[in-house]
Amino acid sequence: MKQTIGVIGAGAWGTALAQVCASDGRDILLWAYEPEVVETINSQRRNPLYLPSADLSDTIRATGNLADFAEIDVVLVVTPAQVLGQTLEGVGKAPRDLVLCSKGIEAGSGRLMNDVARAACPGSAIAVLSGPTFAHEVADGLPTAVTLACEGGQEQWERLSPAIARRTFRPYYSDDVTGAEIGGSIKNVLAIACGVVDGLALGQNARAALIARGYAEMLRFGEDMGARAETLAGLCGLGDLVLTCTSTSSRNFSLGKALGEGKSAQELMADRKTVAEGASTAPVLAQLAQERGLAMPIVDSVNAILDGAAPREVVAQLLARPLKAE
Repeated sequence: MKQTIGVIGAGAWGTALAQVCASDGRDILLWAYEPEVVETINSQRRNPLYLPSADLSDTIRATGNLADFAEIDVVLVVTPAQVLGQTLEGVGKAPRDLVLCSKGIEAGSGRLMNDVARAACPGSAIAVLSGPTFAHEVADGLPTAVTLACEGGQEQWERLSPAIARRTFRPYYSDDVTGAEIGGSIKNVLAIACGVVDGLALGQNARAALIARGYAEMLRFGEDMGARAETLAGLCGLGDLVLTCTSTSSRNFSLGKALGEGKSAQELMADRKTVAEGASTAPVLAQLAQERGLAMPIVDSVNAILDGAAPREVVAQLLARPLKAE
């Protein structure tokens, strides 16, 4: 018997995951915060607010009631990171498997999403799905590979992988939940930095250097938190970093590009329907790095720009840092 699947969060990524999970004809329950999104998905098979390009499967049913997920076997959680805990508390009974697809670190507490989810649903087994994934490509059925990190090891993988894998959606196994989360969280901040480089027209050499040095910061922080270097070298770390640092399809890159072009963070954040997770992650990541005595100058620079510092001056300060070994 096929496991039942639900997706909590009907933004672009959540809707795309519902679409790919429905591609084998399975019934998928999709929760949306906005009543109008529930209505248009059910009546028109579309989500014009967040994923207007996709014609959605007839087997996707939208709901605004979190309690509907209490009896679902596998629940993919795709809410903004900062409201993940609050949203899960509305489910009530803990699902058997929670697959976390949100990328961020909780402001205030500094907790990774697996810690937030474990506190909200202590009876659930936790997994993290992360990797280089633009929602519109996944919804269109284009080939995509991701990391599926399972805290329950091979036993959980054998339960979850058949539920999630599809012909064009290929998960790879890991048991490094911390590494999968850190890769996905830090790459969002670094994508903002690369967007700033693009907005300032600093060239492709500068962007390549920033990706390489940003990856060094990701490794430094990840290993200090207990992540494995090979996890961060994989799809959920380096793979996701390369994708989101090189395309305006990335919300974080687009935010950084606009900052580099002279727009204020306050103006940009107020005008956005979708969430650029890196903007929320940058300050808490910078604080955690400082507390741990870790040098993360690119993360610090992004945080300064989001706080109102002039991008060109911040870049000049980065370039003026003392010379050292790579």
